[in-house]
Amino acid sequence: MFKLVVISAVLALAAAQNPQDAQAQVLAQDSVVNPDGSYQYRYETSNGISAQESGVGGQSAQGSYSYTGEDGVQYTVNYVADENGFQPQGAHLPVDQPAPEHVLRTLELIRANPPRDDPNFSLDAL
Repeated sequence: MFKLVVISAVLALAAAQNPQDAQAQVLAQDSVVNPDGSYQYRYETSNGISAQESGVGGQSAQGSYSYTGEDGVQYTVNYVADENGFQPQGAHLPVDQPAPEHVLRTLELIRANPPRDDPNFSLDAL
C-alpha cells in the first residue's frame, strides 16, 4: 500500500510540473547550520523561484519565498513559524474579515443570557 501511495504521489507531481520548471537551474544556494541549532539558507532558481529562511531548529523560523504563478504574476510570502504556528503574509493571501452583524448580535445574546440549570429539563424527553 505504501508503495502505491508513493508511486501515485510521484506521478501526480510529474504530471503537474510546468515544462519551464523541469528545465530550471539553481542560480544561487547558501546554507549555514550552527552548533547551537540556529540556521539560515537561501536559494534562487532560473524559473523565478526563490526562498530564504533563518531560525533555530525546532523553535522558530522566519523567512520568505517567491514564485511566478500561472498568471505570470510574481507572488511573495513572508512568514514566521513559532509557538503560535505558521503565520504567512502576502498581498495575494486572504485576510481575516470582521464577523457579520448577525453573528455579533448572536454572541451578545449568548453573553447576556448565559445557560442556567433547569431542573425540569431532561434529555430523556427528547
